[in-house]
Amino acid sequence: MPTTTKNELFDVAILGSGFAGSMLGAILARNGAKVLLLDSKSHPKFAIGESTIPNMLVTLRTMALRYDVPELMAISTFTGCQKIVSAAHGQKIHFGFMAHQEGKEQDPRQLTMFNFPKLLLHPAAHMLRQDIDAYLYNVAIKYGCETRTNFTAEDLDFDGSGVTIASARGEEMRARYVVDASGYRSPLAQKFGLRENPCRYKHHSRSVWNHMRDTPKTDDVFRRPKADTPPVPWYDGTVHHIFDHGWFWVIAFDNHESSRNPLCSVGLTLDERRYPKPKDVTPEEDFWHHVNRFPDIARQFEGVKPVREWVATDRLQYSSSHTVGDRWALLAHAAAFIDPLFSRGLHNTCEAVNLLAWRVLRAVKDDDFSAERFEEVDRRQQALFEGNDRLVNAAYQSFSDHDLWSAVFRIWAWGSNAGTFRALEAFRRWRKSGDDAHLLELEEVENPGLHWSDHEGYAELFNDMVAQCEAYDLGRITGREAADALYDHLERAPFVPRHWGWTERDLRFINPNMRRVTKTMWWAARQAPPDVRRLMLGFLRESSREMIRGRRIL
Repeated sequence: MPTTTKNELFDVAILGSGFAGSMLGAILARNGAKVLLLDSKSHPKFAIGESTIPNMLVTLRTMALRYDVPELMAISTFTGCQKIVSAAHGQKIHFGFMAHQEGKEQDPRQLTMFNFPKLLLHPAAHMLRQDIDAYLYNVAIKYGCETRTNFTAEDLDFDGSGVTIASARGEEMRARYVVDASGYRSPLAQKFGLRENPCRYKHHSRSVWNHMRDTPKTDDVFRRPKADTPPVPWYDGTVHHIFDHGWFWVIAFDNHESSRNPLCSVGLTLDERRYPKPKDVTPEEDFWHHVNRFPDIARQFEGVKPVREWVATDRLQYSSSHTVGDRWALLAHAAAFIDPLFSRGLHNTCEAVNLLAWRVLRAVKDDDFSAERFEEVDRRQQALFEGNDRLVNAAYQSFSDHDLWSAVFRIWAWGSNAGTFRALEAFRRWRKSGDDAHLLELEEVENPGLHWSDHEGYAELFNDMVAQCEAYDLGRITGREAADALYDHLERAPFVPRHWGWTERDLRFINPNMRRVTKTMWWAARQAPPDVRRLMLGFLRESSREMIRGRRIL
């Protein structure tokens, strides 16, 4: 292992060598910075945050080329994860949701799924994080990061020229700038009293999780007539069993013939105000108590065998008053956390790394690490957390009324799709011209907390969704009234594509097959507003070129 001495001066010290810290370290070192990676543990390390989304994969590809770290391209597809990292990951070709009511069998009318266009996109991945994080750690070492594991940062002492980081064993390391990517127990947050008490986010949840063997395949549990069966297998994507103010996840690593991993990630997340954490009950007992409230969720987990110690949390949400300062930054989950619903954690992490990396490299060159140079990082990170808080809170509020939830599902999914198209458009233009202005346009937006962050009409639709769900949760309107209002808004909105399924209220499975894609692109060419036409036809043109070459766009 590379060694360090206390007499060395590093440009950047990074606390935490997980997904965020190792990725940032690799980028900085590859581009000439002298980087030290510190971690209180050593790899391999268990971590969750396993489900990827297309938005994240665009950001990974962008960073791979922008910073000349091709190894990031490898983890931007399921195939790359399997062939280059390890054969331990699962594929993800959809987001699937099944609504449940206590004591009742699952109603097949209460299903929602969006699957990614198979002809256009590679499958995303269910990442076995211990392998992905170790891979990124070794990439960081390859590009010159020096490392120290089992190093617990006990104190950070800042002065006019840098920071001295002291370990619990009395070791001292010196750097010009420090990034804390260590997660919830952030030494920087503790030193500067950055954690807000109470946490400012509206959403509340706690969680229990484990990795399991012998998890029944969801499609075997729910064998139904063709009309009630989705166009792609449930188990081939991320399965969400939702109920009033809570949900279970099923994230399979064993859902592809190339996988050598027999495990499945399983967890429960629920509002701790409505379902307080019980006293004198083990996490495993707590998990099974809620499983057994729902007959078909009990069937989903029948016979599973946990392979790790159970993990249980109190309230998951925490926030920080600031995420940057003179000579320091909090990155990703060192700054805040919301909820695993919608799989935005890894995506937000990649966005934050991309925002921070080029600014740190500029600061290293200019020897100016003042907080003012990183204000945009703070603005964007805080907005990403706040936008996710509003989205997830609205979703939990809607779970008890399937009609309302189906509207929330559509508003989220179309915004996520549009945000992906927009990021692809910027990536495409940047690759063609080499002008960073196209990438910077992704940062200079009015609503940085939303996937589709530069569209005022979508922001109004999103705000309406939040307001309707809040009114329903408070008992001011019925779920039907809230759903009617949102479907009316979807129908009126000129920027919501027709034929894809977003405005079809009774459509359970949104499946962008060739017929639907063709009709939607006809709509985009003839009837869509100019900004939506540009996004969608640009995506189609690039997809067509890649298909001719025998490739997929993502």
